Amino acid sequence: MKLGILVGVLVAAVFAAVLATNVVTQVVIDQQQAAAGGIANTACDAAIGPTQPGQPEQGGSDASQLDQEQRGIVSLIISIGKQRSLAPRAWQVAIQAGMTESRLRNLNHGDRDSLGIFQMRPSMNWGSVAQVTDPNYAINKFFDVLLGVPDWQNLRPGEAAQAVERSGFPDRYHRWEPMAVSLVQNLGQVVDVAGCGQGLGAALPPSQAAAQAIKFALGEQGKPYVWGATGPNSYDCSGLMLRAYESAGVILPRVSQDQYKAGAMLPVREAQPGDLVFLATDPADPATIHHVAMYLGDGKIVEAQQTGVPVHIRPFSFDEAEVVPQAVRPGV
Repeated sequence: MKLGILVGVLVAAVFAAVLATNVVTQVVIDQQQAAAGGIANTACDAAIGPTQPGQPEQGGSDASQLDQEQRGIVSLIISIGKQRSLAPRAWQVAIQAGMTESRLRNLNHGDRDSLGIFQMRPSMNWGSVAQVTDPNYAINKFFDVLLGVPDWQNLRPGEAAQAVERSGFPDRYHRWEPMAVSLVQNLGQVVDVAGCGQGLGAALPPSQAAAQAIKFALGEQGKPYVWGATGPNSYDCSGLMLRAYESAGVILPRVSQDQYKAGAMLPVREAQPGDLVFLATDPADPATIHHVAMYLGDGKIVEAQQTGVPVHIRPFSFDEAEVVPQAVRPGV
């Protein structure tokens, strides 16, 4: 009889653990779907991207090199794509095509009579000179032609761009795939461009509070960094963590050095999604902490990094030079 009771207790405990995990998983899934603004992503297909292994860092680096004119054109591509309820994959295709053809500039020259962002040729019925050099017209025209490409959603984005542009150099559009993904995720505020669960990977938050904090932080992507800001329109690094955990009912101190003391410490390499990770001028001296971010698992963090860089997800390594050896789990 005692053995039967013990087995029953163990079964109930396992069931409760599975139920809790399912709740947390659904929070993450709900957030990823909401981040796309109701616009459906393509089906997950690892064969078509969005990036090749090891390239996310390159994509972010390339995106950071764009100037105001280039970023303005990217923003317009994304805005028009959203207005037309096109999937984020369509925005990515247009960004890759524009970067390849004109470096995302509205050019008044090109090969033969090629003009504008996508180097459209009036002589090939793309529109008049005035039209193809009007960014709004050019972007809408590009999307119109893309939508006519059979099964474009299931092509690798560079191949879809080639199907629209019909270049003599069909492979060159792949060069900007990682950069386009980075821009769609950050400027477009889409957590997972490929629909493959890349926002959090296979890892799960250790608690519903952590899941809620992650949900909040991911929802603030794209908002600008402003030193001293605590939302709702802009954040600094600790301000984002403050509001994320506040949404889960956990109150953190205002600044990163104090947040380091506001929870259970654990070795940073054992960090779980929702845990805080810190950077310091001298990682052995907590008094030199100058940055805090939220670990997402699978080698990623969400952070408000610095002036000029909006709230974003980026790849993260425990071997980065300034990583403090301890992570912090708030509310524990």
